[in-house]
Amino acid sequence: MILTDYYQMRKLSNQGNKIRFDCSMSTKSYSEFEAMRNWQGKLVLYFKYILGHIRRKPDRSITRSKNINIVCISDIGQRIEIGIVQGTKDALLLIYNDGCTQVDIFVAKGQRNSTVELYDLFADGELTDEINELKRQAIKDYEIK
Repeated sequence: MILTDYYQMRKLSNQGNKIRFDCSMSTKSYSEFEAMRNWQGKLVLYFKYILGHIRRKPDRSITRSKNINIVCISDIGQRIEIGIVQGTKDALLLIYNDGCTQVDIFVAKGQRNSTVELYDLFADGELTDEINELKRQAIKDYEIK
């Protein structure tokens, strides 16, 4: 399997912060994200746009008191992003819903140098079985209203 971990992040309906996403389901298996849970066990990430496009600088960072990864936009029209987790050899595949109120984050451990190939595999439908299996393994983190 190329994809190893799954985190479903959603915007809270009563949350005024447009960049905050709360984890609603996950496999609870990626140590980089698990270490960021608060004392209640909740995982909250903030998606911030930053300047990019010059020399492949990042377009967005995902933060939690510090930048935890960098995401480069791969296909704006498709609501799909690829990225890398800073300080690791891991890659990310992010898939947004139509309203951009939910993002599914898939981790590919050890694939930092293969982000383009990861995107191509997804676009060709070759990761569908892995995605469905990780979603099946996911458990609810807490109730989001």
